Amino acid sequence: MKTVIGSVVAAALIAAVQMPAHAAAPQAPSTTTTRLPDATLGPRIEKRIHDSSLRKYNIKVSVTEGVATLTGTVPTEADRRKAADLATITGVSRVDNQLIVDLNAAGTTGSVEGKVDKGAEKTKSGVDKAAGGVNAAWEKTKEGANVAWVKTKEASGKATDKSAESVAKAGEAINDTYIKTRVHTKFIDEDLLKGSDITVDVKHHVVTLSGTVPSEAGRARAIDETKKVDGVQKIVDKLVVGPKK
Repeated sequence: MKTVIGSVVAAALIAAVQMPAHAAAPQAPSTTTTRLPDATLGPRIEKRIHDSSLRKYNIKVSVTEGVATLTGTVPTEADRRKAADLATITGVSRVDNQLIVDLNAAGTTGSVEGKVDKGAEKTKSGVDKAAGGVNAAWEKTKEGANVAWVKTKEASGKATDKSAESVAKAGEAINDTYIKTRVHTKFIDEDLLKGSDITVDVKHHVVTLSGTVPSEAGRARAIDETKKVDGVQKIVDKLVVGPKK
């Protein structure tokens, strides 16, 4: 009888010890994170830009599905990169930097125009000396690209071929075609621009650069070299960093 009672007690103890083992295992904490809404990310980026040195420039911010898009104008490539850095915040998966580098955003128009005015005065002086006081007038074609010299009836016809060549060069100083040719020349033998595919368009002294360059350094070099050309009043940067197409 004692043996039976002892067996029952032992079985009860074993059952009591094993019961916690059958309890439901605790669930692992959830690792799912909630993406911040676009309506929250946009104002945060705008505030970061407004609190920086870029607040005086026309920069617009839009966020769609976590992708921040920047549009507008800034005066330098460094400002363009800075804006992208400010837009890279927690919750933004990618920054689509569509900012355009525009010299006018830095208020440099006055200095450029002054440079053009001096070039125009030099041109007029060269024409007067080469043509021996012959009056000349600019005649624009319908395309606004070609420029021709018109001699008056008082032209003596004694100007030498060398003088005529000087007149032509002086006239090209403020010609869009001349500016385009000079910009292309600046890109030749530039190591940073090897492998690039740059298209240059000029209209009313405004130079638009488009196409591809191999690096950000190449983009900066292309813009710097374009600035050195006489007659350039404004540069619109549409260059893309990437392989030649």
